[in-house]
Amino acid sequence: MTTTTSRLLNLLSLLQTRRDWPGALLAERLEISHRTVRRDVDRLREMGYRIRATMGPDGGYRLDAGSELPPLLFDDDQVVALTLALQAATITGAGIEEAALRALTTVRQVMPSRLRHRVDAVEFSTIPRPGDGAAVTVSPDVLVALSSAVRAREVLRFDYASGRSDAENMVPPRRVEPHHLVTSHGRWYLVAWDLDVEDWRIFRADRITPRIPTGPRFAPREIPGGDAQEYVSARFKGADQVNAWPCMGTVILHLPASGVIPFAGDGTVEVVDGNRTRYIAGSWSWVALAAALNRFDTDIDVVGPPELRDAFAQLAARNAATASARIS
Repeated sequence: MTTTTSRLLNLLSLLQTRRDWPGALLAERLEISHRTVRRDVDRLREMGYRIRATMGPDGGYRLDAGSELPPLLFDDDQVVALTLALQAATITGAGIEEAALRALTTVRQVMPSRLRHRVDAVEFSTIPRPGDGAAVTVSPDVLVALSSAVRAREVLRFDYASGRSDAENMVPPRRVEPHHLVTSHGRWYLVAWDLDVEDWRIFRADRITPRIPTGPRFAPREIPGGDAQEYVSARFKGADQVNAWPCMGTVILHLPASGVIPFAGDGTVEVVDGNRTRYIAGSWSWVALAAALNRFDTDIDVVGPPELRDAFAQLAARNAATASARIS
């Protein structure tokens, strides 16, 4: 690498790290003259970088976005982060799997061997959680349209496929104030204030077909709980706002902790002795919690609350009726 090329790369790296650079400070950091800084900036401009001279007592330079993507410069940690993100992109459901693979191939082709070893050391695969199923693909155009409306705070109109019959789906477009895009277990969701029902709603992005143009701007409302991810997690658990299961119970499982931990999920495991484990878990209903606890296939002592004990009795009665029923 020539001295000039090395200097240009160092200059570009500095310009990418902060918004404004005084010319004197650049010259000092690069150990070159002010004249050389100006000449190197002109060279970078010829390569496609939009570098604007800034006014002020010191004068300086700012790297702005351009109309085309010029060559980029990353440090070692950024390259590792980029390649790991591209590997993970195949499970986002954003419809960018092929583009991510091509980008990853491009990056690896020019990656120094020292970085390739670091990336390979943390190579990974992602396995969906039981019950999650495969990721649902969403068009990147839809995600961009939703995200743009969120950022611009503009009312969004869209057709929404509910998964019901065509006749039931023939409804007027939804009108919402879009607030956040959230991804969870391979699916994308739009958190929005529904103007027609005057309440918060969560929409699956893969069922949304945006309409244009967007509507007027709106003043953002406070999302319940103040956090979109917490709100979505709470709704998935059957709670209104607080990200916690509405039904929480404590039991003693007649299993060692080593036999409970692999299947504990988001429950809490406490060792009682070598053959018993205290387990605290939750679910959206008491019967659902009782049924989930039976997956451990062992004797269970209910610590509390009484609703969980009643749920076991209700589940036992249902199972007994099922077992005695004759198939017609």
